Amino acid sequence: MSVLITLTDVEPAVRLNALLEADGVKTTVVSPMDDLPDEIRRAKPDVIVFTGSLLDPQTLGVVRDQLWGGASVIGLADVGDPAVEQRLKSLGFADVLTKPVTPEALRASVNELLDRQRITGETGLWGESDAVRQVLIQIAQIAPVSSTVLIEGESGTGKELVARALAKMSPRRNKAFIAVNVGALPETLLESELFGHEKGAFTGAAERRIGRFELASGGTLFLDEIGEIPQSTQVKLLRVLEERHVTRVGGTQTIPVDVRVVAATNRPLRESVERGLFRADLFYRLNVLRIYLPPLRERRADIPLLVRRFVQEFAQEHEREFHGISVDAMQSLVNYTWPGNVRELRNLVESMVVLATGREITVTDIPSGIREGGASRLLPVPMGPIHREEGRAEGRELEFIVRSLVEMKLQLEELRRRVDEDRGVLAQVAGEMAAASVVSVPAWGGTGAGIEPLGLASPANSLAITQGMTMAEIEKAAILAALRETRGNRRKAAVILDIGERTLYRKLKEYLVPDRFGE
Repeated sequence: MSVLITLTDVEPAVRLNALLEADGVKTTVVSPMDDLPDEIRRAKPDVIVFTGSLLDPQTLGVVRDQLWGGASVIGLADVGDPAVEQRLKSLGFADVLTKPVTPEALRASVNELLDRQRITGETGLWGESDAVRQVLIQIAQIAPVSSTVLIEGESGTGKELVARALAKMSPRRNKAFIAVNVGALPETLLESELFGHEKGAFTGAAERRIGRFELASGGTLFLDEIGEIPQSTQVKLLRVLEERHVTRVGGTQTIPVDVRVVAATNRPLRESVERGLFRADLFYRLNVLRIYLPPLRERRADIPLLVRRFVQEFAQEHEREFHGISVDAMQSLVNYTWPGNVRELRNLVESMVVLATGREITVTDIPSGIREGGASRLLPVPMGPIHREEGRAEGRELEFIVRSLVEMKLQLEELRRRVDEDRGVLAQVAGEMAAASVVSVPAWGGTGAGIEPLGLASPANSLAITQGMTMAEIEKAAILAALRETRGNRRKAAVILDIGERTLYRKLKEYLVPDRFGE
């Protein structure tokens, strides 16, 4: 890590240089007579400190260049004016301190930026918002220990990046990092994947298989989408976490494993515990240390930085020269809600870099759905013809129905996601649902694009949600409707409902739906 300091004000520059050199930081001191851009290219600093002349055109030009170049910039202002400080930060200064400033305070600011640059380089998590700063601090604190970590956040926020950073910055950095998406594995194979199996343990087990816990021994095991794990496997996973031993399927020998487990989920596990879908004891065992990754819409200040990084990355990868992105185009990206989070932003930037006709991304290069605020993504989840059964439905879980409402009404999504941190959210959601005596959700093939009052959709082509209905009661109606639509074909019903067949089969058993339903 290196720092470049300007000699515009000699005293703070000399004192800071002495302190940083004592800390072992590589420093370069530049005179106002030197060619500053040339010195920056030669030194390649991680942090640049301007000790004066902050509004000088050359200074502002360097700051603007570093928005793309990657160095963080600190400025020492002669007068403490909050308006000026805010203006300088909007131009790209990472921090602004008012003279006179103590050498220790200046060194602390420089070291904070150096630490952030270092952790960002390790994690790939870019951002200058308070939320991202907190995540980076947590990673630095948590990485050196071996305690289990639970990472919560929406899809596309970078949970696996955090898991890999925890492994890379830990004493286990030279050992294996094994990632498993437990939600993508059929229940019949999940135990074998995690714990291994012996030859002949079941039909098709032609040879012994080493499980992921054994493969990751000495290193880190990342269990993604942990909320999808079946309850039968939850019991066995809890035992492994408690005892640090595994028994292969079909085997009797216990095998010790030294593994740090990092789990991730895109839903609040505490809520799943309260609904009886996830074991409380396993939740507490996983939730020893917790990191929450905020969605991109909660840290919009980071969007310009991310856009610049992605433009640089893909311009280099696809060998295209770009001068940047227009102000209007950047504002459109900042205004968008980004339901797919950083992953969606990254994919969009790549497509714009590839398809843009000029050497600067403009508003016309942005898809209309995003340019207009994202209305094109607010699509209803398909729900086929549903027979109203006394205006009510039965069931237990509401997940995929909630997700349909989520896509149509972003505010409800934000309230639901924070339910584990603010118990008052449930009351707010209930109040909103009670405000309308009945609503209907468009059916498969319908033309509606949102929630409509009853009577605006055909009764034969909608699901009625009446005041007083429980979350549980809605789900069974949706499942029955999907089965009626597909004439009992469970595979097609699962596709329509956007859930796995294994999940659908489990729900059918819970609701005692006949095996030959609809035929």
